[in-house]
Amino acid sequence: MSAPTPTHIKITVPASTSNIGPGFDVLGASLSLYLSVSATLLPAGSATAIVYTGNNAHTVPLTVPQNLITATACYIAACHGKALPPLELHIDNPIPLGRGLGSSGSAVVAGVILANEACLLGLSKERMLDFCLLIEGHPDNVTASLLGGFCSSYLSASIHDEHVALHNLDATVYCSNNPPPNGRLPLPPVENIGRHVRLPLSPAIRAVVIIPKFELSTKLARSVLPASYSRADVIFNLQRLSVLTLALSSPEPSSDLIYGAMQDRVHQHYRQHLVPGLPQILALTPEKCPGLLGICVSGAGPTVLALAVANFESIGREVQHIWASSMGSDGSAIESEVRVLEVVDDGATWSTSYNVE
Repeated sequence: MSAPTPTHIKITVPASTSNIGPGFDVLGASLSLYLSVSATLLPAGSATAIVYTGNNAHTVPLTVPQNLITATACYIAACHGKALPPLELHIDNPIPLGRGLGSSGSAVVAGVILANEACLLGLSKERMLDFCLLIEGHPDNVTASLLGGFCSSYLSASIHDEHVALHNLDATVYCSNNPPPNGRLPLPPVENIGRHVRLPLSPAIRAVVIIPKFELSTKLARSVLPASYSRADVIFNLQRLSVLTLALSSPEPSSDLIYGAMQDRVHQHYRQHLVPGLPQILALTPEKCPGLLGICVSGAGPTVLALAVANFESIGREVQHIWASSMGSDGSAIESEVRVLEVVDDGATWSTSYNVE
């Protein structure tokens, strides 16, 4: 009997929020908003077809080398001496692009899983995380989306050179039927690069995300950060980060403790000119918004994350009101939407059907 051949793959990957105030490039949490990928393997010689629905459907590229999911899958396959087989791919993505909710991280996770299943690579979750980290460059979003829950993470080895080399490489090099020979592609330098723990989170807490109708690229948001920080600012964040991770686990979360622990001096101040109204938004307090625990920029922004235990919609409306009174780059008021999400325990899930002859 021949080896089983995959025929159909279903993948679900949650969105994520990251940083959560002082935890820049450290904290991440998976959210109840999901990217879904359905792939049917086609006969050899067929052309891959991509159908995309959801957020930014008119701008997402539908060619294999340009689509982040398929380009990632091709890279993973090529790293293992294989070519991604032709697929009929249906992608449904409600995660807003360029808004600080881990859309690229979710796509990278989906692409790694797609290659693992379609090419029968047999990668462990830890090895899949290594590749996700090399592609994404930082651990907070992809760790949460792949593994689920409220996570704290760090890199055990530098991947800067490999990350830059990969992103400087033309995707057509590995998106072909003839993968390049060993040594041509950057690989994770060691195994188990991503060191992480899942942290307890009070079940009373919800993630209120207020999503403005404009994008902010992670590259731009990172470019405005300083190359170094003062000792005082580093200590400020370390003190609050150590308190925050425990305070969020309390069965009865303290707004007084958490609000102070979600303050930051590493990234939000430097990015406030990129998000109109941000100083006023970050000044919202539990006294003004009962039920609010803390408020911050989600990831690189511009989405705002409010952790809360009650009055979720009204907290969201307070942020919307500030944005409605602010002017965007086109001179008009900033529109936004509110979503009340849960931090979910499950990360990415997938199932594969096989043809056994």
